[in-house]
Amino acid sequence: MAYHHENTGNLMLAFALNFGFTILEIVGGLLINSVAILSDAVHDLGDSISLGLAWQLNRISEKEDNERYSYGYVRFSLLGALINTIILVVGSVIILTQAVPRLIDPQSFDAQGMVLFGIIGVAANGAAAYRLRGAQSKNVQVVSWHLLEDVLGWVAVLIVGIISLFIDVPILDPLLSIFITLFILYNVANKLLETVNLFLQAVPVDIDMAALKDRLLRVDGVDSAHHTHVWSLDGEHHVFTSHIVVDENASREAAYAVKKHCREQLAEFEFTHITIETEFGPDDCSMC
Repeated sequence: MAYHHENTGNLMLAFALNFGFTILEIVGGLLINSVAILSDAVHDLGDSISLGLAWQLNRISEKEDNERYSYGYVRFSLLGALINTIILVVGSVIILTQAVPRLIDPQSFDAQGMVLFGIIGVAANGAAAYRLRGAQSKNVQVVSWHLLEDVLGWVAVLIVGIISLFIDVPILDPLLSIFITLFILYNVANKLLETVNLFLQAVPVDIDMAALKDRLLRVDGVDSAHHTHVWSLDGEHHVFTSHIVVDENASREAAYAVKKHCREQLAEFEFTHITIETEFGPDDCSMC
């Protein structure tokens, strides 16, 4: 529990740093007339929402299941992921509508202000990523990597700002903005596809269904298996169900032993929930 509280505290601090810097970016981007900084502000706003949701979800992740949510509350993270991706897509499209026309008519920006924001951006996002280092939770690890991507983006902003101190090339700002936005859209599109697949209860990408079924059939006493399904609560916690057929004359003890061996075959997959129904003979399935 102590480690769980530590994760919650680190996520809260990372959220505060990221959200505070996002507000600063929006104001500063407007003041120094930089669409590159504004585009990253939209990205950081999405990150702030992600961090805020991760922070809150971490607080309720150990909440007990109840009659309404029989699997608990872990699936709420999917809703957060969907909201985040929609916000990022809409924000990125808005930024592109502002940045593309500036390729035709570049406008000057405050290079010194961009350098200043670049330094602050690297420091703020770097501090947030540093606080989340070494986390065991996969959700926290994903957030940490996302913040590391932000650090690299601000390094790019800093480089453009430094170049602009010596060479007046105003087109660099919209070019950087478009590059950052397209990079974000590419990654967000992949995340959106993953989230939609999870909502549709697709088989997780790290599960080979054919190999899984083959493992069940290799267990002594299993004549066949059907209605085998795998889906994921949130991309991390998976659920497995299957009907296995044993000899119709098998004893209760023998059937129990077969089911136990099946569970042992599934142990390495670390399923959160496993349901195996034992049927005696091919005509014993109530679903057929």
